[in-house]
Amino acid sequence: MHVVQILPALDEGGVERGTVELNREFVRRGVTSTVISSGGRLAEAVERAGGRHLRLDVKSKNPLTAPRRAWALRRALAALAPDLVHYRSRVPGWLFALANRRLGLPFVTTVHGFNSVSPYSRIMTAGARVICPSTAVARFVREHYGTPEERLRVIPRGIDPQTFDPARLDPAALSRFRAEFGLEGRFVVLGVGRVTPLKGYDVLLRATALARARLPTVKTVIVGGAEPGREGTLLELRRLADELGLGGHVAFAGSRGQVAEVYACGDVLVSGNRSKPEAFGRSMAEALAMGCPVIATRFGGALDIVREGVDGWLVEPGDAAALADRLVEASRTRLSGLRAGALARFSLDGMVESTLAVYREVLQGARTSVTR
Repeated sequence: MHVVQILPALDEGGVERGTVELNREFVRRGVTSTVISSGGRLAEAVERAGGRHLRLDVKSKNPLTAPRRAWALRRALAALAPDLVHYRSRVPGWLFALANRRLGLPFVTTVHGFNSVSPYSRIMTAGARVICPSTAVARFVREHYGTPEERLRVIPRGIDPQTFDPARLDPAALSRFRAEFGLEGRFVVLGVGRVTPLKGYDVLLRATALARARLPTVKTVIVGGAEPGREGTLLELRRLADELGLGGHVAFAGSRGQVAEVYACGDVLVSGNRSKPEAFGRSMAEALAMGCPVIATRFGGALDIVREGVDGWLVEPGDAAALADRLVEASRTRLSGLRAGALARFSLDGMVESTLAVYREVLQGARTSVTR
């Protein structure tokens, strides 16, 4: 089987990391894997794992250049002659729709988020099978687009048990991270993910300020970079931290390569999406695999991951006071069995095999249609 995955870029984020993981696991299973994107720092990882990365502009939203870019994509796909295409975002979806008119390649899609309901977003439901990372996303797609149940497949993101293994940590990286941000003797609250308004980091900062009187050792570390051209959000968060007088109680760590070591430094992870929920929330599952409990907002993919009092706690979106109370509670509570529970529910092998099963199902359907 030859599979092509298409996404806008390979920089930072759950979609990007998931694509890289699937590429690696496909190659290990003898599947020929190609990834098409506009490039990024993770492109090298695709080829290092034995896959192929093809750089094309499948990111720009400029409609004037879309025909030219669709033609380039069609030419590339014709040369690659894959068995199946899997696209993961709206711009690549529309470009593929134009490119595939003459090619007729079988394809599946993954709906990675709660995008605005519109004809533009509907392209994500066009696949022969529509993969959703959580029951919340599947319900959203079914309710807003009328996608039949038989075309929907819920496949949670899988955790790599070797990458996220407390027994395989880099002691030097742990020491450097703790020393760089002064974490010794502190109750460390993590926020992990690219810096955007959707992540609710402003609520996390306000909660940190509210919790300080009861939890004087609290230190919040936000790990993630701002996308190019969107640095304003990071500047606003820094100003807010100054206004709240957080000083030595907050740090902005930027993007980090050794994420497992980051989780290992945390006492609790906060996933505080406010206006739009996480489609799945891989940082939550990864943190649990590292034994770090989670406080999450009570909607979206978090409801598939965080069980109240078992894996962590749930709060209403935007409620800084409730989040502050949960931070204090987390500092006084020890939850056990987090890693075992996470690996049992969010297996990397399970994710990969379920995805390949969807591909085979689609290919079998395509062959049956041809023979008829």
